[in-house]
Order: sequence, then structure tokens, then C-alpha cells
Amino acid sequence: MPTNPRRCCYSIFFSGIFGFLGFFGFPLLAEFYTAPMKIFCSGIGGIGLSAYAALRAAQGHTVLGSDRSDSALIHDLREQGIDIVLSQDGSHVSDDCELFVYSEAIPEASPERMRAQALSIPQLSYFQALGELTSDFRVVAVAGTHGKSSTTAMAARVLIDAGLDPNVIVGTKMHELDGRNWRKGASPLFVVEACEYRRSFHALSPEIILLTNADGDHFDYYRSQEDYEQAFVDFVKRLPPDGLVITHGADPVCASIAERGERRVIDADAVPLPTLATPGLHMQQNAQLVLALAEELKIDRDQALASLAGYAGSWRRLEVRGETSGGVTVIDDYGHHPAEIRSTIQALLGAYPGRRLVVVFQPHTHDRTRKLYDAFTRSFTGAAVVIIPNIYDARPDRESGAVDVGAFVRDIAAGSRVQAIDGRSLPETERLLREKILQAQDVLLVLGAGNVTELAGRMIEA
Repeated sequence: MPTNPRRCCYSIFFSGIFGFLGFFGFPLLAEFYTAPMKIFCSGIGGIGLSAYAALRAAQGHTVLGSDRSDSALIHDLREQGIDIVLSQDGSHVSDDCELFVYSEAIPEASPERMRAQALSIPQLSYFQALGELTSDFRVVAVAGTHGKSSTTAMAARVLIDAGLDPNVIVGTKMHELDGRNWRKGASPLFVVEACEYRRSFHALSPEIILLTNADGDHFDYYRSQEDYEQAFVDFVKRLPPDGLVITHGADPVCASIAERGERRVIDADAVPLPTLATPGLHMQQNAQLVLALAEELKIDRDQALASLAGYAGSWRRLEVRGETSGGVTVIDDYGHHPAEIRSTIQALLGAYPGRRLVVVFQPHTHDRTRKLYDAFTRSFTGAAVVIIPNIYDARPDRESGAVDVGAFVRDIAAGSRVQAIDGRSLPETERLLREKILQAQDVLLVLGAGNVTELAGRMIEA
């Protein structure tokens, strides 16, 4: 593949300076002396890549990007001076770009990746780029099937309140970050959310790992639960010899992963369950990991507990969106795994006793729904009504089959002993909610990782 000589020369020179400074423990000086680059981000509206793009722009790089549709995240990036086009035909990738970063949703044969290849622009996936960005920092990586975003957000809050001034990239928008999903700090600490999909987190080089759980997911990629767990074992082995895993010793899967990873382990179950300003035992268990981290970083326990006590959740994590004109409380949550659904429903039943819980759940991908089918059908116990509007087809090129929504609804009704309804579409689901289902004082839970979140916004607008 031909190489741009100027790009190559700059890269070698500045990477040498970067490596020298990083070796002697000055990652921020290394960043200062890194030549500003022109970086193109394909799929920039994704929750991870948007944070990377914003942080790179804040470091002084010229960042631009593309996506297929507009969003609040893209609007915010534009306000930060990042040029974004809603076209991905390849024509906006120019020959003066020095790095092309793509989200996992962008296939190798996409026009933009093909254009970058033709122009000899170095290409990195989002996590490869994140690994490169964080390579000279003290990385605290939060990993697990679920709970990653909330745990990362809590860790960021505690470290900020303690004056440790961390850098942060998180898969949700935080009140503490002025509604954003990133933070540029002035310390060597970097807190990141580490996704296991397609073993992406193996691009990171953490010093500390917070492992929430490993129940199993992404079976469109992983061959089995054993294969899934092995990915976490291999991630733990990426820690340095004196690295640390903080996890729940009472969880046999987590305990096994930590033991097989052969690194130092702290059992977060040995610290108390912190009080939070958001409901749910699962949230308190996530907070245990953060409290154990705080103690490892020599943060006073009372200070950490006070910081956690003020944690009120984040975007799409048990987020109270508001009240409808008919007196219904609307809550938006990203949960899309059976264990997440069960935990979320139980949290809301405890937080809103005596009130009817109506759930709109949009499954995320046919493949996940098929492979966790039985667990999904038994996950809605305690809800009064469950509506399935459709299945969000996030990866149509990777689906191995389609779910019969009508049969899925019937199986949920039987497995969870609830009234279950095929909503047929998001607009039809909204009509059913307004005209036939919702009653005053109901709690409406809008649940899923796809565009079902738009329904939560519309319900409180009218």
C-alpha cells in the first residue's frame, strides 16, 4: 500500500517524542508535543466515537466526521466546532486527512473506508484509536455485560469530587459532565468504558479493571458462553503483572474470570452497599466496585460515600424523563439484556410501590433476541403490561434469522405472566398507550438500546 511520505515522517518523529515523554511518566506533555492531526471519524454519532472525537478536538486536533442521520450528539459535536456531514458516500474523506477512525457499525467495504484505503490514510477502529489515545495514561477500564456506563459514570463522579481530575470516556451522557460523555482532565488517570463486542476491549492497556458481571451477550460474534468468558480472561491478562481486578467475589463467573486472569483481585462485596439517589440493588452493586476503587486510590471512604450518595443516574439509565399530561411518570432506560430488564423492573417496583408498571420494550437485534429467547420471555415478571413495538435491526448484515414478534409476545405473556401486546410499530404503540393502555399514576418504562428512546420524549411532549 502506498504511503504519504509527509504523514509517515511526521508520524515517526512525533511518535518518538510521544513515546519518550510517556516513558518518563508525562503523558500530558506527550500530548502537548504531538503534532495536530486532521482526523476523520466515520459513524461519529455513536456514543463512543462521539466522545473520542470531542476529546481529540479539545486536544487541538482538527476533527470532522460523518453519519447517516442527525441526533442530539451530532448537534452537540457541531457546537464544539466539529464539521459533520450526513452522507457516507466517501466524497468527504479528503487526501489531507491523517487518520481515519471508524465505528464498529461501518463495514470494511463501506465507501468511506474504501476511500481512506485508496488514499493510504491510516485506519483504526474506535477502540483501536482509544487504545492508542490512552496508551500512556493510567487506565481504569470498566467492563462487563451490563452496568458499564453507570459504573463508569459513578467512578468519574467520585474521582472528580476527590480532586483527581480524571480524563473520561463513557457510554452515556452525565449531569456531572454538563450533559456530555467525555472529559479532558489534567491528570494521568483515564476512566474508560470497555466494550467486549468483537473483543474490542483488547485494544486497551488498563492498569485497573472494574468487572461488573459476565452473564453472556453478543452471541452473533461469540461462539458460546465459554468463548465469551475467555474474552474477559484475556482482557484481565492485558493488565501489567501488578495490575488489579475489582469485581464481585460472590459472582462465580466473575470470580472465575479473575482467578484465571492471574492478577491481584479485590472483592468489592467486602465493602458496604452505598446509598444512591437512583433506585436499584444492581446500581448499588455497581457502586460497590467504585467504592473499592476509591479505597485503592486512597480516597477517604466517607468522601466517596458522600459523592455516591449524590449520584442520581445518567442519560437513559433509569432516567426520569418527566410526567405526561395524564399523570404518568415516564422513565427511559437503555437495558436490552434479560438480566438488565429484570433488574430495572425490580428497581422500579421498589421505587414506585403500588403503581402500575407499563413496559415498552424494543429488542435490540433479531440475533440477540433469538439466542437469549427463553430468558427474555421470563424477564418481565412484575410488570402489568408489556408492549413490543418492533425489533430494532441494528446489524442487518450480521443477522442469522428473524424473530416472529407475534410468537415472542405470546411467549412473554406465558413466561412472565403479564399482559403482552404486539405494538406493530412505534407510532402504533404510542397510539395504544395514549388511547387504550395508560392510566393516571402509571409508570411507563421505555426500554431498549434502539430508537425506542424517541417514544419516551414524545410521550411527555403532549
